[in-house]
Amino acid sequence: MSGTTPRHVFLVDGSGFIFRAFHALPPMTRADGTPVNAVYGFVNMLMKLLQDTDADHLAVIFDASGPTFRSDIYPQYKAHRPELPEELIPQFPLIREATRAFNVSCLELQGYEADDLIATYTREAVERGARVTIVSSDKDLMQLVGERVDMLDPIKNRVIGPDQVREKFFVGPERVVDVQALAGDPTDNVPGVPGIGIKTAAQLIQDYGDLETLLARAGEIKQPKRRQTLLDNAEAARISQQLVRLCVDCPLPEPMESLAVRQADAEFLLNFLSQQGFKSILGRVQSHLAAKGAVRAEIAPAAAPVKPEYELVLTVEDLDRWIALARKAGIIGLDSETTGLDAMSCDLVGISMAVAPGKACYIPLRHTPTEAQGSLALSAPEENAEAVRLIPLDQAVERLAPLLADPAVLKVGHNIKYDLQVLDRHGLAVSPIDDTMLLSYVLDGGAHGHGLDELCSLHLNHETIKFADVCGTGKAQITFDKVPLDRALDYAAEDADVTLRLHSLLKPRLVAEHMVTVYETLERPLVPVLAAMEREGIKVDAAELKALSEDFGRRLATFEEEIHKLAGRTFNIGSPKQLGEILFDELGLPGGKKSKTGAYSTGADILENLAAQGHDLPARVLDWRQLAKLKSTYADALGGQINPKTGRIHTSYSMAVTTTGRLSSSDPNLQNIPIRSEDGRKIRRAFVAPEGCKLLSADYSQIELRLVAHVANIEGLKQAFHEGTDIHAVTASQVFGVPVEGMDPMIRRQAKAINFGIIYGISAFGLANQLGIPQGEAKRYIEAYFARYPEIRDYMERTKEEAREKGFVTTPFGRKCFTPGIKDRNGAMRSFAERAAINAPIQGGAADIIKRAMLRLPPALAAAGLSAKMLLQVHDELVFEVPDAEVEATRALVKQVMESAASLDVPLVVETGAAENWALAH
Repeated sequence: MSGTTPRHVFLVDGSGFIFRAFHALPPMTRADGTPVNAVYGFVNMLMKLLQDTDADHLAVIFDASGPTFRSDIYPQYKAHRPELPEELIPQFPLIREATRAFNVSCLELQGYEADDLIATYTREAVERGARVTIVSSDKDLMQLVGERVDMLDPIKNRVIGPDQVREKFFVGPERVVDVQALAGDPTDNVPGVPGIGIKTAAQLIQDYGDLETLLARAGEIKQPKRRQTLLDNAEAARISQQLVRLCVDCPLPEPMESLAVRQADAEFLLNFLSQQGFKSILGRVQSHLAAKGAVRAEIAPAAAPVKPEYELVLTVEDLDRWIALARKAGIIGLDSETTGLDAMSCDLVGISMAVAPGKACYIPLRHTPTEAQGSLALSAPEENAEAVRLIPLDQAVERLAPLLADPAVLKVGHNIKYDLQVLDRHGLAVSPIDDTMLLSYVLDGGAHGHGLDELCSLHLNHETIKFADVCGTGKAQITFDKVPLDRALDYAAEDADVTLRLHSLLKPRLVAEHMVTVYETLERPLVPVLAAMEREGIKVDAAELKALSEDFGRRLATFEEEIHKLAGRTFNIGSPKQLGEILFDELGLPGGKKSKTGAYSTGADILENLAAQGHDLPARVLDWRQLAKLKSTYADALGGQINPKTGRIHTSYSMAVTTTGRLSSSDPNLQNIPIRSEDGRKIRRAFVAPEGCKLLSADYSQIELRLVAHVANIEGLKQAFHEGTDIHAVTASQVFGVPVEGMDPMIRRQAKAINFGIIYGISAFGLANQLGIPQGEAKRYIEAYFARYPEIRDYMERTKEEAREKGFVTTPFGRKCFTPGIKDRNGAMRSFAERAAINAPIQGGAADIIKRAMLRLPPALAAAGLSAKMLLQVHDELVFEVPDAEVEATRALVKQVMESAASLDVPLVVETGAAENWALAH
């Protein structure tokens, strides 16, 4: 492609690429804490461009730092530009380094903007008879568009020619400068003429021909105000024209010949990508090298086909053909389309499969009227003749069932747990499986999100079709069964396609990054276990919830009367603004702080501090808030979440949300029901066992403290756990020098607060608040704790150093817990990241242990002939539904399996309870 005579020149607006990448991607840091999200996005965009272009000459052109000649013309030029984000500044030199790593010309020129260099190279290329493509969406560059010059908008992937310029400015490219001179540009502080926008400016230029003619004949304008404005601001318009007109004869930092496309140095490129920690891009480049034996500048993702082949499957014969293709491939991307997001109640609309990158199909399904209300064909109204052509659900199930259960064909989904449940309800069992969401989660943890759209942008440089776009303008709320087939195909097939493509990039990283064990022994096998738990659900007593709601309602009314009496008048207790005025303006309580909105802060910490000082009103408001939340969030809401078909609540467990590997519960969230208060425990009374059964609760005792003793190798704590003594009493005895016998409960409480607080990096201020003691005394307690257990301080410093060095810490079972912000310049952010790093191996280790137990329990129960069903996981607790006759046998087995789930330096202890409802069982 190289040569001295240019035929097609690509000039890339580097700044446009940088800001697009920075704002499109979430924060990312490499191992040393340097932010690299813009670098990552830039590299992806450059690789795609190099793949797609036929250019023989190419350069990326950047803005140089410092003032330009325009500042001499108008000192206020760009004076109002906001400061650059701190996270972006260190990425500028890395982006230039990335450009050079691909052996692409990297240009800038002091005193000129990138647009001036682009304009000058454009002029020279055109004079040599070449075509020019300017890769940018910047409106200022549209003045350069012409017969042999076009622009490529990299965001929308569309070409901008003279017609598109007219759509934007209402004039041709040759008059864009005149229109901009009149309209001005507030972003760059180009003054223009006040009151004249693009449309008016274009009309004036169309009427008078050019700016100078318009200004010379301004007295002829009929509208008095416009005429006078032009006369008053003629000089401003001329200055603006000088500012917006690009320089086409600035000095060239390199001759045109130097822009010839060149082969990149493979070692240099791989080295750069490795230093940044861009493992997925590195893998793509290495795959390319293995296939080609060399790397050229135009290298791109091998798994990014330009023209996907998607097929709508409307006949049984076509379905059979795709099933044969799937068997031959041995691996498929799989996705289901439904009428909603609730896996337990939605209807299956269709199934998509991908058998190779870019080769996918969509199978819309026809339900009979007895299976669903009306037609669930992807064709909107029933009268649409297209609906009757779809494959009936029962026929599709009959043919797909053997394939989806075939152990020789791997089924890859994204958040496949949802698809497993939907397909299982419709008669389709799916196995074996892989999950790209979990692959990403295991590999990159909290470094970024793991949604399909985000991963496609990160790893494939691909923007997925959005559901709202498929539905059409203003129809984002319609369900997928009402989406016309022509629009549904690309959306549905794309999900299966990109899932398969992501799998080919992510799965190989498991071996290279030593994460096979975490994925294969914890996350992947847990998917069907959680799916079974979610399908089973838990029985809820609606009458008990109603009674609780009524009781809470009466008590809230009583609280309101008391609060209003204490305030001296009625007010809206739920209004922070009104509450703040009562507390700090009318009652004159101390500590009032106003937020940016001008209202007083009335958060829980503020009210708790006032209550601790003996003020009754804030104490009663805290009680009111807690009870109001219990009523609205649980007593009122849970009843509406009972599935009418099963009579149970079916929570959903998210596997890729937390940074530590813990599961999170939603719809409803059953992990946040407060159990330390009597009212919170009342909510658990409504979760019941069916007749003839009991709920069995099995809870790890002090598992995080046991893990602290293990990972920090604290001999004193390990001995106490082995002896089975009261760990908090032992700590109090060892730290405060008091005997265990006859210990003051207050001293034990202080030791307990320190034991648990140390795990979360509690400060002297935090401990003082928690115990209601002076901060100096709290500081002495913490210092005494570290003096008695120096191993824990060593662990904390060692862990923080590991986080700073690697960007993550690991649990005892090998899970990576990423620590963004560990090198942040902001002290508060850095301290938060350090506390998270200290806690992550402990909390993450506890999460790994209970997951190991959850995987072992179903087969152990089945092998023992016990029919107990695992229903819930809430932090360190598992809840089972057990027939009355099997309670004791199940209790013993569950305890044995959970206590042997991991081998630590201290014993694991599980406490169990069984009763008719969850509150009594726990």
